Amino acid sequence: MAQQPYIVGNWKMNGSRAMLAEARAIDRGAHRVTTVQVALAPPFPLIALLAEEASAIGVGGQDCHTAIKGAHTGDVSAAMLADIGAGFVIVGHSERRRDHDETDALVREKAQAALAAGIGVIVCVGETLEERDGGHAETVVGRQVTGSLPLGDAAIEAALHGNLSIAYEPVWAIGTGRVAAVADVIAMHAAIGARVTDLLGEAGSKVRILYGGSVNGDNAAELLAAPGVTGALVGGASLAAETFLAIVGAAIKANS
Repeated sequence: MAQQPYIVGNWKMNGSRAMLAEARAIDRGAHRVTTVQVALAPPFPLIALLAEEASAIGVGGQDCHTAIKGAHTGDVSAAMLADIGAGFVIVGHSERRRDHDETDALVREKAQAALAAGIGVIVCVGETLEERDGGHAETVVGRQVTGSLPLGDAAIEAALHGNLSIAYEPVWAIGTGRVAAVADVIAMHAAIGARVTDLLGEAGSKVRILYGGSVNGDNAAELLAAPGVTGALVGGASLAAETFLAIVGAAIKANS
């Protein structure tokens, strides 16, 4: 049975209470969707508000700490996310790796903390333009997957129940308007899938591999129809219901 596509909007550090109107419109649109899983990851202050209102979409966080609680000013634990209604968390986004010097080992710790708290995980990986131009893209991403993916029984259980995903986001395509060639996306998703199966065994085949990086209504259909692409992590285009639901619509067609 084919995996249900997973379309996730990452609002990053954007949004306000007024913007919840867009989230409500996305939620209403998702009520008509039965073949695609839809979710949003708003900034921390909006998670509880959106989780209380949303009935058709998943709601998640954009990061979490490795600890359950403690003296970590400004941080939020996975347990806290779960307590306010978040069902998943994104970890290892390239902006976190760049702005906060996050390592693969730290990303893995965060992912394992999220699974321990009972919420799903989206692990982000992706190469820089220099790494791709140097012919090292698959090596770099493979190393990130190996070092960042949670392991053990909890990870296997999460994979089997659709609660563990990987988002391949080439760093040079995030927010730039540039999109990886479909052939390159197919090759990278195949390489990631093989690495995940090596790490998690048969359960690895259940891990959805999303593509991210300037995904929009114009290019989503081609990307989501590509072999091995089982969803999208969407940035700017997820801030408005019209543009985000166009991507959801593309996923419906690709899955039909």
